[in-house]
Amino acid sequence: MNRPPHVPERPTSGKRRLRNLLLQRDNRSCADCGAPDPKWASANIGVFICLKCSGVHRSLGTHISRVLSVTLDEWTDDEIDAMGEVGGNAAANSIYEAFIPEGHSKPGPNSSHDERAFFIRSKYETQAFLKPSLRITSFPVKPASLQTSLSNKIMNSFRISSTSSNESAGMVEFIGCLKVKVVKGTNLAVRDMLSSDPYVVLILGKQKLQTNVVKSNLNPVWNEELMLSVPQDYGPLKVQVYDYDTFSADDIMGEAEIDIQPMITSANAFGDVGAYPNMQIGKWYKSADNALIEDSTVNIVDGKVKQDLRLKLQNVESGEMDLELEWVALDQ
Repeated sequence: MNRPPHVPERPTSGKRRLRNLLLQRDNRSCADCGAPDPKWASANIGVFICLKCSGVHRSLGTHISRVLSVTLDEWTDDEIDAMGEVGGNAAANSIYEAFIPEGHSKPGPNSSHDERAFFIRSKYETQAFLKPSLRITSFPVKPASLQTSLSNKIMNSFRISSTSSNESAGMVEFIGCLKVKVVKGTNLAVRDMLSSDPYVVLILGKQKLQTNVVKSNLNPVWNEELMLSVPQDYGPLKVQVYDYDTFSADDIMGEAEIDIQPMITSANAFGDVGAYPNMQIGKWYKSADNALIEDSTVNIVDGKVKQDLRLKLQNVESGEMDLELEWVALDQ
């Protein structure tokens, strides 16, 4: 039976997930030239791009970049999953634009086609801005495989001296990864008329990742996992909650800092945690100068180092956050 013309068609869950990805702050501008409001994407690379850049991407061939319209094309669940796994334009660019040498400048929204093509081909086709050890020689068929291949190469390349050569001068040495599951928020602050559209930003060193936006909800549930590389000289993990606004700057809804030293120290002390049964191996204690609502224990759970946290958001009238941390050693 045909749907009556006056009844609008509801978006499928896949389209809704895609729209939520577009709401991320870093996805509101083209990954390659910074043009606002991109409506195209490279489904296998995992970036949102503008119309002009999408033309260059098409010229690369689908073995390198599979271009789809966000609004006009049909997306498979695998393609949407792949976009989500990459984490957005900022996460992708942290890999593909890690080292832009002299002679290469990023194009702007009004750059010529030749300037745009030169940069995009260097970025994705020849992978000129990747650290050489991270370059992959062929692009996999499955959309999600590209990010998996890059992630594996990155994990295997973390221990690189920052002074080993001129090419690697100034690079950061990493000691592992921190998987952060942003579970939920409770009693968050009102920033719109009666509610808020919250999302969470995680900051560690120079890395910044964020969750999707949950519309009109003061008790949002995200259950999103984000992966951060942990530098040798790490500081606290910063958690910030914002209210997404379409026509103005996003409003802060509180923040907190997480001391990740108890988890890392405990994990390093036990080494191969897969050889141990489930047990507590450390603790971060609640105090007047941290955001903990209760003591947070570090545990071995099924061969993994995990830590659950309940945080009271700071510098705001109300709000709590639940997160789950998992330490991923370099050899895992």
